[in-house]
Amino acid sequence: MPANSSLNTALSHPKTHQKVVVGMSGGVDSSVAAWLLKQQGYEVIGLFMKNWEDDDDDEYCSSRQDWLDVVSVADLIGIDVEAVNFAAEYRERVFADFLREYAAGRTPNPDVLCNAEIKFKAFLDHAMSLGADLIATGHYARIQHGDGQVQLLKALDASKDQSYFLHRLNQAQLSHVLFPLGELQKSVVRTIAADIGLPNATKKDSTGICFIGERPFREFLNRYLPRTPGLICSTDGKALGEHMGLAFFTLGQRKGIGIGGSQDSTGDAWYVARKDMASNTLFVAQGHDHPWLFSRDLLAIDASWVAGVVPTGQNTYAAKTRYRQIDAPCSLIANVITPNRFDLHFSENQWAVTPGQSAVLYAGEVCLGGGIIAAATFR
Repeated sequence: MPANSSLNTALSHPKTHQKVVVGMSGGVDSSVAAWLLKQQGYEVIGLFMKNWEDDDDDEYCSSRQDWLDVVSVADLIGIDVEAVNFAAEYRERVFADFLREYAAGRTPNPDVLCNAEIKFKAFLDHAMSLGADLIATGHYARIQHGDGQVQLLKALDASKDQSYFLHRLNQAQLSHVLFPLGELQKSVVRTIAADIGLPNATKKDSTGICFIGERPFREFLNRYLPRTPGLICSTDGKALGEHMGLAFFTLGQRKGIGIGGSQDSTGDAWYVARKDMASNTLFVAQGHDHPWLFSRDLLAIDASWVAGVVPTGQNTYAAKTRYRQIDAPCSLIANVITPNRFDLHFSENQWAVTPGQSAVLYAGEVCLGGGIIAAATFR
């Protein structure tokens, strides 16, 4: 194994006599996480979660191969592994909300809810029933204990940081969690996987929403949501075509609108700018920098704060309104009387702030929590 300071940090301070149940997906990250914990002296048990079974076939759903990869990895590193089916919980707690949000014209992020309700709730409960002291996953994030609180921190590898998806975790959940990869660069994780001979060392990272996989997104939604055709209009009210249903479009979308030939002298591409649910009208704007695509303020609801209370004590924070967005400086307007909602005012215009997505608040490296975007004030 090549010398590496971040790897040495991950392997330091070995623990003994503590049982850790590791969520193993069949991917490289969770596999290396399990190996690291075994090297640190934990009693490690692998657990494979099956969260989707409506169309469990090999064309789009890789769960069968993923399970085989988990078994192979567990055998190599010398740990026991079991599979548990959370499909009923997933359908009730995550997928039902996903469909409701799309039907209402919003664009939800089911991975955020999956982490809060399945991976760190149903999974955590199951692990505790097995006598676990802790659970662990292959997420890229860090945890810091101190002053009677647990803080959620960004991963050291900024390009892989997943704290955005974990912002709804609370103190009770985080107090039982380990993120072994939080101190590592992704390149180091890949190197470890190759050096120890993991059978999935070259496996590609999964992308997209877990239950959709690689299948066409609109095709998937068509199976669950009805088509409700309506007009597509420009920002000045000119009818440009017809859409199949507002649920099938999201703000900032450029491809697949269906009006490729409708353009003015600029020749710029069209972008989804607004969705008027009352009139069932899809408004599109021409050009990436059209004013309708920008906003400075947003209202978020269903807030969840990692510390359990509304953040205070700072004038300026930073926020992401979508994953992989660069942190944007902002001010928080919150009310301790109604801690489940807050407003953010950004220092600069934000592009395509999308209702249904998560607005996640940060103080430096610390993820404070966030909420679901309900509305944005356009420029």
